[in-house]
Amino acid sequence: MRRSRKVKILATIGPASSSEEMLKKLFEAGADVFRINMSHTDHELMRTLVGRIRAVEEAVGRPIGILADLQGPKLRVGKFANVKEALTAGQTFTLDDNPEPGTSKRVYLPHPEILSSVEAGHRLLIDDGKLELKAVKADGKSITCTVVAGSGISDKKGVSLPDTDLPVGALTEKDRADLDAVLAAGVDWVALSFVQRPEDLAEARKIARGRALIMAKIEKPQAVARLAEIIELSDALMVARGDLGVEMPLEAVPGIQKQITRAARRAGKPVVVATQMLESMITAPVPTRAEVSDVSIAVFEGADAIMLSAESAAGAYPVEAVAMMNRIAAKVETDPTYAGIINAQRSEPEATGADAISLAAREIAETLKLSAIITYTASGTTGLRAARERPQVPIIALSPILNTARRLSLLWGTHCVVSPDATDLDDMVDRACRIALEEGFGKVGDRVIITAGVPLRTPGSTNMLRIAYVGSDAH
Repeated sequence: MRRSRKVKILATIGPASSSEEMLKKLFEAGADVFRINMSHTDHELMRTLVGRIRAVEEAVGRPIGILADLQGPKLRVGKFANVKEALTAGQTFTLDDNPEPGTSKRVYLPHPEILSSVEAGHRLLIDDGKLELKAVKADGKSITCTVVAGSGISDKKGVSLPDTDLPVGALTEKDRADLDAVLAAGVDWVALSFVQRPEDLAEARKIARGRALIMAKIEKPQAVARLAEIIELSDALMVARGDLGVEMPLEAVPGIQKQITRAARRAGKPVVVATQMLESMITAPVPTRAEVSDVSIAVFEGADAIMLSAESAAGAYPVEAVAMMNRIAAKVETDPTYAGIINAQRSEPEATGADAISLAAREIAETLKLSAIITYTASGTTGLRAARERPQVPIIALSPILNTARRLSLLWGTHCVVSPDATDLDDMVDRACRIALEEGFGKVGDRVIITAGVPLRTPGSTNMLRIAYVGSDAH
């Protein structure tokens, strides 16, 4: 089964979509990668879901990627004697280290790292920004604040700190346990929540040891400020617009989305746009016009993947949401303005032989109107370079390693096929032409361009280009 679009669709699994039958329907509707949210999934359920996705993969005969999304540090206030309290703008309210139940004047904050890091003038956003506090005094044991906006606070509400650099890593104890479990289960991607600095990625990389690729979720101003360094240490980025829209002004989020998408494209790293893309389809069978426009902007920007969260995890119309996203993306990619916009954002290749080969492959394929670019890739690096070029023709990534094909299923414009390694150059060309024919990317007499590293099985050594005819003996 080949997709008619280049952008990939990432669907979150949840109560509405966790059966094998439903997972198969979501794949058929257009889902390329499945996301397991570890905030709501225990290890036993996670292993069950991985097993079901692998069963669907076997049934459809296409590699399917799995992304495990770690919860990250969840910062919350304590409980109140009356469950909730009314507050008024201008009043004083204190967060402290006293575990007694809260009142209308104070509440317990069970996070010493916040108490010791917040300074006068810093903002504290409670309950996704519904309550805004401003610190006027902080002494390491308590933070005295003025209520800026909002009318109340209740038990266990989340705390966001847009102005404060916390001295905690992105991995909590729960995350470390979850990371060990998802790596053992064989997921392909791991997403890290609330990354603040490049060092936050180092621990996860050390634990993963290449068993899964690491995706940094950009949802804090501190991460936006150090984006270039974070890109360097990550394998992919996610524009996590939910918390980004809490910690930064909402009107800044569209521009930041564009900055992140373009920076990731320049670096040749996959980028996912996530959160509230078709939010109204949680309860309605059709999206709003604004949501359709939002999805289309991510596609026009050249994002590698667009993601559904609650729409596919807990909504009433999970299959319809995936199908709608599929239709929007496919329509945008046939729009007469699409190619021009994608091309205008293309960046110069790195000064390496492999990047020059990938650039040449795209230019030759587009000039000669070839049917496909076929890349042999063991580690996935050649596939990444081909996708970075955003060619107008399809990319077929051939890999002898199933895990590589699964990882590349997140990549823009890339159709992954698991194929045994070629024995020599002639076999490489014959095999590429045969697969192009079998997978519906070319007919007899069409031409394709093949890129590979010679000698074979040398990771990252792309140094060969070959134009070949799909012959009648290709099958």
